[in-house]
Amino acid sequence: MCRCLEDPMPSKEVNLIAVLLVVTVWAVMAVDAAWGGTIKGTVRLTGQAVEQKKITLTIDQYYCGKEQDAEDIILAPDKGIRNVVVSLQTPPPGAKWKEPLPPVEIDQNLCRFVPHVVVAPVGGTVNFLNTDRLLHNLHSISKENLIFNRAQPKGRTIPITFKTPEIIQVDCDLHAWMRAWVVVADHPFYAITNDMGEFILDNVPQGRYTLWIWQESLGTMTMDVTVEDKNVTSVTIEMSKTGMAP
Repeated sequence: MCRCLEDPMPSKEVNLIAVLLVVTVWAVMAVDAAWGGTIKGTVRLTGQAVEQKKITLTIDQYYCGKEQDAEDIILAPDKGIRNVVVSLQTPPPGAKWKEPLPPVEIDQNLCRFVPHVVVAPVGGTVNFLNTDRLLHNLHSISKENLIFNRAQPKGRTIPITFKTPEIIQVDCDLHAWMRAWVVVADHPFYAITNDMGEFILDNVPQGRYTLWIWQESLGTMTMDVTVEDKNVTSVTIEMSKTGMAP
């Protein structure tokens, strides 16, 4: 005769323990993700400050105005540079974008692209909007991604998906001063400097890295940094206007 063993634990208690195990694993993973360090810094222009250039507008002045500030380089009072892209040149192993990701948005507002620079993940979508009472168009300049040239009346949203890492220039052929930049990134360790030239890269695993820095008029440069767990690594990045377009 076979003697069957009794269930050592009621099924409800088994299910409860399974749930607790899942929660515990999730909590450990969350804590691990938050154990990295932080790279915090400012990008500044060296040498004499650049005078803010003005652009004379030649079309649709009734709506766009007669002039606008140029956006190719914008400085804070202490020469912090706005719209600089800072990233890890080689990301930590397994660095991936979290999914699902909402689309990035660029609006055409008062005859400007807003924001001027965005970071979009590989395979992600950028929704181009037009809230102006004008016809605009989107004309991209790229090598790795498909080029697009599309008319965009007021109120129409045009979604564009980017599949390859690249820095893409987007212009409006109808308003020659309008320009935006889409930085297509293959990992999430990217930041764009704010109005004061400041940036933060958070949750960076401990290790040695090379920062990659890009600004549309000043070009690219690199800087080596070391990150320690739970610590803040502060850096000041100095870019030069040598070779900058007049």
